[in-house]
Amino acid sequence: MFSENEILETIDMLDNRNLDVRTVTASLSLLDCIDSSPKKCADKVYDKITRVCKDLVPVCDNLSARYGVKIVNKRIAVTPISIVGASCGDYIGLARALDRAGKALGVDFVGGYSALVQKGETDKEAEFLQTIPQALSETDIVCASVNVASTKSGINLDAVGKLGRIIKQLAYNTREHDSIGCCKLVVFCNAVDDNPFMAGAFTGLSEGECSINVGVSGPGVVEYEINKHPDYDITGICELIKRTAFKITRMGALIGEQAAKELNLSQGIVDLSLAPTPAVGDSVARILESIGLSKVGACGTTACLALLNDAVKKGGVMAAKRVGGLSGAFIPVSEDAGMIEAAKSGAITIDKLEAMTAVCSVGLDMIAVAGDTPAEVISGLIADECAIGMINGKTTAVRVIPVYGKTVGEQADFGGLLGSAPIMPINTASPAAFINRGGIIPPPVHSYKN
Repeated sequence: MFSENEILETIDMLDNRNLDVRTVTASLSLLDCIDSSPKKCADKVYDKITRVCKDLVPVCDNLSARYGVKIVNKRIAVTPISIVGASCGDYIGLARALDRAGKALGVDFVGGYSALVQKGETDKEAEFLQTIPQALSETDIVCASVNVASTKSGINLDAVGKLGRIIKQLAYNTREHDSIGCCKLVVFCNAVDDNPFMAGAFTGLSEGECSINVGVSGPGVVEYEINKHPDYDITGICELIKRTAFKITRMGALIGEQAAKELNLSQGIVDLSLAPTPAVGDSVARILESIGLSKVGACGTTACLALLNDAVKKGGVMAAKRVGGLSGAFIPVSEDAGMIEAAKSGAITIDKLEAMTAVCSVGLDMIAVAGDTPAEVISGLIADECAIGMINGKTTAVRVIPVYGKTVGEQADFGGLLGSAPIMPINTASPAAFINRGGIIPPPVHSYKN
C-alpha cells in the first residue's frame, strides 16, 4: 500500500516534473516467419506483428488515462531482420512490411532492422548491411542497429569501416530533411537483447516469443529534488537520487505489469534509464548542473554523471521484478535542452562527450557533424566508442548525423523527441590508414573468464 504522501508526491511528479513512461515496447520474435519466398516472408512478418500487437496502442492509451501517466511512445522491436530475411534475401521488402505493420497499428517506431556482426559477417549479413541506406530512407518508422563489437569478440574493424560509408550514404539519401535517416541508425558495442529504446531496440535471440519492456524517465523529478536540498553533501545527493529513482521506477513497473497482463503477454524488463527530451525541465544536463556544475561540460562533469548513473541503478533495481535494457542516464545532444545549449556555447565538445560515455548508459548519441565529414572519420569515432565499451564491459553506441550541406555553426532540426542539434566540430585528422587495415581488434585479456 502507498501512503497518502507518496500518492500526492507521485501526482506532483506527473503534473509538474515531466515524469512519464518514455516507452512501452513489445519485443516480438519473428523466427517463425522465416521463409524462402520473399512475398510469403513479408506477409508472415506483417501478419504476425499486426496480430500479436494489435492491442498495444489502445491498451497503453487506456492505462495512460486510467493512471494519469503519460506514455510517450508505443514501440515494437523484432528479431534482427538480417536473420529473418537471410533465407529469402529481400531485406528491403521486409523493411517495408515492418513500416506498414507499424503504421497500421499506430506505433511510433519499429526496431530490429539489425545485424550482429561483432565477430564477422556472413555473405548474407554483408548484403544486408548495404541495404540499410535504402531501407531507412524509404521507410518512416523503421529503425536499424548494427552490433560491431563486444567484450568477448573484439571489434570488427571491417564492419566499422563499412558503417562509416553506410552512414554517409544514408545522410545523402535523406539530405532534404537534415539527413534525418541517420537518427534511425545506431552502431553498438555489447548490444543488449532487451533494450526498449529506439533506435537500437531489437529482440535478442535469447528472448521469448513476445514480452513487454518498459522504459521510464524523469530527469525533471531528479533535478527538482536536488534543487530542494542545496545543503546536502555528495553522499546525501547520491542517497536522494537513489530514493527518487526508486519512486520513478516503481511507477514504470506498475505500467509494465498492467500492460503485459491486459495484452496477455510476458512481462519483460524495466529499463531504469533517465531519458531526456528537448522540453524545458526534462534534461539530464540540468541534473548535472544542479549537483554543482556551472555548465555541463565543465571539469567534474564525468564524475557527476558517474554518480548519477550509479545512484539511478541502485535506486531503481529494488522497484521492479526484472530490470534490464541500458539502465542509467542518457546524454543525447539533440534530445536534451541542456546539452543543446552547452553544445551551442562550446561548453561541451565531442571529446568531452566521449569521456562521459565511459560512465553513462550508452554513448555518443544524436550528435550532428558537418556533412562533408569523411567516412573514415566517422568510422574512427565508432571505433573509439567501441573500444570504451569493449574494455569496460559495457554497452556503448554511436548515433552520429553528418548533416548533408551543413557545417559547424549551423543547426539541424529533426522534430519531435529527436529535437534539434547544433553542428559540432570534430577532429578531421584522417584515421583512414588505420580503418582501411580491416580485420579484428582482439578482445581484452580480461574477457577470457571461462
